[in-house]
Amino acid sequence: MNRYRIAIIPGDGIGTEVVPEGLKVLEAAAGRFGFQIEPVAFPWGCEHYLQRGVMMPDDALETLRGFDAILLGAIGDPRVPDHVSLWGLLLRIRKAFDLYANVRPIRLLEGITSPLAGRRPEEVDILFVRENTEGEYSGIGGRVSVGTPDELAVQTTVFTHRATDRILRYAFDLARRRRRKLAHVTKSNAMQYTAVMWDEVAERVARDYPDVQVWKLHVDAAAYQMVLHPDRFDVMVGSNLFADILTDLGAALQGSLGLAASANLDPSRTSPSMFEPVHGSAPDIAGMGIANPMATIWTTSLLLEHLGKVEASRAVFDALCTVVRRGEVRTPDLGGGSNTEQVGDAVAAVILGRRGPAGCG
Repeated sequence: MNRYRIAIIPGDGIGTEVVPEGLKVLEAAAGRFGFQIEPVAFPWGCEHYLQRGVMMPDDALETLRGFDAILLGAIGDPRVPDHVSLWGLLLRIRKAFDLYANVRPIRLLEGITSPLAGRRPEEVDILFVRENTEGEYSGIGGRVSVGTPDELAVQTTVFTHRATDRILRYAFDLARRRRRKLAHVTKSNAMQYTAVMWDEVAERVARDYPDVQVWKLHVDAAAYQMVLHPDRFDVMVGSNLFADILTDLGAALQGSLGLAASANLDPSRTSPSMFEPVHGSAPDIAGMGIANPMATIWTTSLLLEHLGKVEASRAVFDALCTVVRRGEVRTPDLGGGSNTEQVGDAVAAVILGRRGPAGCG
């Protein structure tokens, strides 16, 4: 029997509430499809920082290398500056493990009403690929004369040909397996060095994919088109900052940040990939038991797909779709009155065949 070791970092806020539901669903899928999940939890995050002065131990990366995948709940606490928490854990893992492909599905599920009036599920189905290791989040810069009228802050954006080429090729490969349409997001009218290089690399890479239709958009135009014409998009790819912003717009189009799943992938499989719902730690509702675990459950489907458990991955996603479509169990962000645990229970029950057949249509 296959056995997979999963590093579990519940993190902060609602992360500690939604991760157990993701594990519940993972274990249901493992039981149905005949493999084992061995979760090992690590209490890293902002509480760890407040107690010990670091978001995770010095040897954390070496510890994580021994796992097949990482499931992260959420990072963030009002008592810890956001840049401290982000760079101390999430970005540290992404960069050390070269998790250069961030993949976020933006899909309107049947049974949820999009804020875009009249849009049907088949009209909102985008797979967003974000360059995840450099660009605007390279971490190069500094501040001088801090606290004076002459204070100066500099943040340097770094684009390399290598990283740009590999993320574009990854996106083109995904487009080739889907509907053969790729939109790449840029801003080369204003960013005359980095974004122009991005455009030039995109043009060269596109020559190797003559079967993929390419659409170049400036980031502001991409936001406009995502709202007016989401049905025109299949795979979208962008730099670290642009794709970070546009994927949250995508979460709004699909009805809730509580549905925002993601995968941080090392396609070479040299290091363990990390999977995380991207709704944040939501301190305003933490501890209330009403956080939506659907993003975490969707994320576990991505995790299983990466591990090669395609049937189990599909079963998780189908069960999620079934629960959403029936509309009987929903957290308040989707207009319901259910709690976090009830949603996880409902999805697990469908996976195990206790509540009828599953399917996404």
